[in-house]
Amino acid sequence: MKKVALLFVFCAATLFAMADEGMWFLMHIKRLNEADMQKKGLQLTAEEIYSINHSSLKDAIVQFNGGCTAEIVSPNGLVFTNHHCGYGAIAELSTKENDYLTNGFWAKNYNEELKPKSLYVRFFVRMDDVTKRILSLVNDKMSEKERNAIIQKEIAKIEKENSENGKYVVNVKSFYNGNEYYYFVYQDYHDVRLVGTPPSSIGKFGGDTDNWEWPRHTGDFSIFRVYGDKDGNPAPYSKDNVPLKPKHYLPISLKGFQEGDFSMILGYPGRTNRWMPAAGIDQNVFYAYPAWVEASKVGMDAMKRHMDKDQEVNINYASKYSSVANYWKNRQGMIDALTKHKTSATKRKAEKKFLKWASKPANKEQYGDVIQIINDYYASTNLKARHDNYLTGMLRSSTFATLPYSLGNGLKQYAANENNRKELKTSSRGFHCRQLRKTIPSTGNRRLGRRTKPLCSQGR
Repeated sequence: MKKVALLFVFCAATLFAMADEGMWFLMHIKRLNEADMQKKGLQLTAEEIYSINHSSLKDAIVQFNGGCTAEIVSPNGLVFTNHHCGYGAIAELSTKENDYLTNGFWAKNYNEELKPKSLYVRFFVRMDDVTKRILSLVNDKMSEKERNAIIQKEIAKIEKENSENGKYVVNVKSFYNGNEYYYFVYQDYHDVRLVGTPPSSIGKFGGDTDNWEWPRHTGDFSIFRVYGDKDGNPAPYSKDNVPLKPKHYLPISLKGFQEGDFSMILGYPGRTNRWMPAAGIDQNVFYAYPAWVEASKVGMDAMKRHMDKDQEVNINYASKYSSVANYWKNRQGMIDALTKHKTSATKRKAEKKFLKWASKPANKEQYGDVIQIINDYYASTNLKARHDNYLTGMLRSSTFATLPYSLGNGLKQYAANENNRKELKTSSRGFHCRQLRKTIPSTGNRRLGRRTKPLCSQGR
């Protein structure tokens, strides 16, 4: 299961009792979860899990190559992740003569570790809530276009403020459909090398049919190492780089565990659609996901025919095939689960309660037609959802299928650059700006202070 990295969260559970269902931000566990988790057996404090000023558990849990969760397990930057998460890098390093994907690979020393072209590990530094800052700039009277432009401008400003001139990667993300905003600060290391991987007969035992199933009997792991410069900073690949000395790593215990021991999951999960309305669930079950499944199967069958004929083709397409199969299995599983548990019916019961509340005189004007608007939207987009998922399923199966899209974006960017160049040339003929600057009071309502404005005069 490849995970989509959007946020850093965890959930708590006991092995024999019902799990505490849900996801929580690390910055909130002191207030929301610490006491309850400690009652259930947690022996760590919230500060030991998430700390800005000291090393903590979050420093050992990393995002692997933009999608998966991985763990630092040694003082020398050793990283454990799933076999399918390292699959693309392993395939990239494989050749017909040295097929590491099929036969496995184990480096006996640092010098034997292999560097794929593109692979990175992302460390989580900190996060913060910027909801009030962003939403204070917009109001209900604005159009969606105006609102989005203001929000995006402020997001860009927040990301720049916290990047420390490019040292960190900063992402501002919206949650609860734009009702809350948080920024996440990361540090990326791009010198990541393969240390070891089992053969596919172990790492992919059961194939994609067994993926998303429980229990599994797969040796689903691969091992990498993170490198930095001599001072521990991110650096491009170099023979002079050294294994990273992490702020924290997970000690490995051989004691095993007992029934009733406390357990928790800390990592980078995929998106959650738990707030999707009943009409949205029905769209996925009857239109979107069946189209994705069918299109993916067509693409997989086409790839497989050629992969089985040529080992080099098999290696080149192994990662793409695995990725398509992963989502194919996921979408079919969601169709089955949502149907079996009658999720849309449960949602409709909740929506009826909301509609009863929304129909009260005090709420009717603002909320009375919300459910109808949502239902009308999904009814009008059901066929489009089917079309888009057919297209997406097919495009994911081909290396060159996205070329027209990429070329189109490139041409649009070229045209925009040409227009900007022409406008700049025209502007430079009509005006020239002297280097003098006049200080004038700021008109912004969020910051006090003054700003400078260039003095421009009409040119000849």
